[in-house]
Formats: sequence, C-alpha cells, structure tokens
Amino acid sequence: MKHNIILTKTGKSAKGTIQLTGSKSECNRALILEALGGGKVKVENISDAADAVLLAGILRKSEDESLKSKVESPQVVVGDDEVHEVEVIEDKLPASDSELPTQGLKTVDIGPAGTAMRFLTAYYAIGDQEVVLTGSERMKQRPIGLLVDALRALGAEIDYEEQEGYPPIKLKGSFEQRTRKISIKGNISSQYITALLLIAVKLPFGLELHIEGELTSRPYVEMTLAMLKEANILHTWEGNVISIPNQAFATTSLHIEPDWSAASYWYSIAALSDEAELFLPGLRSYSLQGDSVITEIMANFGITSQFKDGGVYLTKEVKPIGRKVFDMKECPDLAQTVVVVCAALGHEASFTGLETLKIKETDRILALQTELAKIGVKLIEDNEVYTLDCSQKQLPQRMFISTYHDHRMAMAFAPLAILIPELEVEDADVVEKSYPAFWTDLAKVGFNSSPLTP
Repeated sequence: MKHNIILTKTGKSAKGTIQLTGSKSECNRALILEALGGGKVKVENISDAADAVLLAGILRKSEDESLKSKVESPQVVVGDDEVHEVEVIEDKLPASDSELPTQGLKTVDIGPAGTAMRFLTAYYAIGDQEVVLTGSERMKQRPIGLLVDALRALGAEIDYEEQEGYPPIKLKGSFEQRTRKISIKGNISSQYITALLLIAVKLPFGLELHIEGELTSRPYVEMTLAMLKEANILHTWEGNVISIPNQAFATTSLHIEPDWSAASYWYSIAALSDEAELFLPGLRSYSLQGDSVITEIMANFGITSQFKDGGVYLTKEVKPIGRKVFDMKECPDLAQTVVVVCAALGHEASFTGLETLKIKETDRILALQTELAKIGVKLIEDNEVYTLDCSQKQLPQRMFISTYHDHRMAMAFAPLAILIPELEVEDADVVEKSYPAFWTDLAKVGFNSSPLTP
C-alpha cells in the first residue's frame, strides 16, 4: 500500500549537519568484489540503501548455499590406487538465518534493483549454480540483452524465460570460457560494462573488452576500475579497449564513501533556500563517484563547497545564474535534481546526455515532463537536447507529486516544499531504494512530513 505524505517547510533557510549513508554505487561494486574475493575482500560502511541491503543478502545466501552444497555432496578422492568417500560433517557449516534449499532450480527476485540485476547476471553467469533471475514488473521491461549477448559470447549459458532481451533469465551455471575478446556498445548503460569488468579477474583467460562508440557515464566505469585496483586487480585502458588478466585478489578493506547522489538533494535544498549552512561529513573532494561533480554544477547557483573537518560545508550566495547548457552524460543520476532546480528558479536551461533516463526505474524524461507541467514548466525535446520553457511558470499553494516507483523523482521534487506551502508526495517509502533516512534527515532542517489522513 502506498504511503503518501504532506511535506511542508518552516522558513526558507537550511542549516544543520547531515550524515549520509554509504554510496549505493560504490557499495554494490564492493559487495560483488567481496563475493568473488574468496574471503580476501571486506566491505566497510555498507550502505543502508535497500538495493545494497538486498544485494548483500542475496550474495550471502548464495555463498551459504554453495558451501552447504559442497559439504553435503560426497567428495571422491583418488590416491594410492583406491577411491575413498570423504566424510560429510554438517555441524561445521556456518549458521544461517533460514533453511536453504539444496536441490531444485533457484529463483532470485531482485525486485526493482536495476544495478543488482546487471551485476548478478554476470556474477551467476560464471558460477556453478543454476538460477532464474527475475524482478518487478518494471524490471521485466528494462533491457538486459546487450549484457546477455556479451556473456554468451564469453561462454555463459543463459536463456530468456519470457520476453527475448528482458528478464527473467535462466543462468545455467555451466560456464566454459570461449574467448577473451568481446565488444559492447558504450552508449546504453555503463552498468553492463561494469558487470563484465567485475567478473573479468575470475575468467580463466581474463577479458579484453572493446567499447563501441561513445561511452556513457564514463565516471562509473572509472569508479569500477579504481575499486578493482584497491583490491590489487590491475588493468590497462587504451583507446576503447579495457583489458584485465586473470589474477589474484589482495587482502583489502574497501571503505565506502558517503553517497554523492544523496548529497545532490542537499545541494538542491541549498539552491532553493534564501540561506544555507549545511555540513555533510565524510565526503571527499577527490571522490571515486562521478556525482561529486554536483559541486561544480551547483556553483552556478551560488552554492560554495568548502572541504574541511572531514567533510564538505555548503553555503549559499545569491548570484545570477549564467550557465545555460548542462551536459549530464557522465552524471545522469543528477539530471532530475538539476532540472527541477532550474525549473523552480525559472532558469531556462538546456540539457544534453539524458538518453539513458528513459530506461531507468521509470521513463524519467516523461515523468519530469508530466510533473513539471504542474508548475507550468515545459521540458521540450529537440534531437536529444532538452530545454526548459518557464514562461508560464506558476507555483501553486498545493501540489501533488507522482513518483512513478522512482526514488529519485521523490527526492528531486521534495525541495519544492521550500517554495510551495503544501507538497503531497506519492509513495514516500520509495526513497528506501537509495536513501532510507531521507525524510528523517529533512526534519533536521525544518521540513515536516505528515502522513496523509483519509
């Protein structure tokens, strides 16, 4: 059942300290590396985002099932011209929260978690478990074909259970590498590329990945490679070719930085406030996360980012907005935040690099167009350039925001409560996907989120 809220804001200033959860993007990569690392890789500051919690649980359960299966299956040892069965000692298994199946086809349901779908597709493709990987109805509409084609070329056996090119998929757990050279389009989703890079080190012959055409969201690929390097996994990147040989993980701890995507909503709040003094602990000026570019984007709106005391201080200075074109190709998860800020301030900016937004949790372009129309603003598409027309902008006294099962729609539009006396937000719990404490944190700077009473 959807849980709607009425969001209001006392005053037009924002002052306080907000401790953000760990980066979902970093955490999901680190969890896969931990699962592949054979006990050598540990993850610190695991995100409490629902997607990360879900992925961690799936990987732990898979590890437990794999171990239990190995212990319960009689092992055959050949030596001294005799064959002996190894004794099974079940009480040495690690404790588990629930009884795990030891036979039959395993189904893994990742719900709406797109990153988990892409990463687990590659993870299970090279494993020894037969798995059906499925998700929510929206997930069944999000393409997976390019990644499946690449994995099949490598040697994986994968079948589609329903619609060709889309989940659910069956991974047969019988991988035998046929080639080390594959190619994949770079302008669809960087998560396909990351999924392949994460498993490359476990491929017997390594991986030589050729990226066709322009690479979308390059910082996310750079993040993946930097995290692999932290685990002693070396690579080369020359032109459009990334090569990773088969090699061993180092014993390491991967510490997850707070989430810059979550920080972007606080930049938005600062931009729409008359005054802002916010401190976000743990964020670094040199970050693996591409969304840290929000510091540069929001400088156009008078937001100064000062890194000291182990975090970043945000302050607001009223100034004219000069920048007219924003290229979001390398930071698409910031698009909704920046578009909404521009619309609310009546700044008729143009945006490029939004192509991937149509295949996210919802069609984010259509969702933005629909919701911005409620304040009289148009987002007009012209040959992959999107321009705001704010000539009819009018902020109502009360507004209803549809969220389309999309956490970023809820959080991108929530700061409008600074300017609109009553903002009804549909399905407020959707923020749990990446930022469960969002509404609680808003309360620390004067927002009030009241459950909608019938």
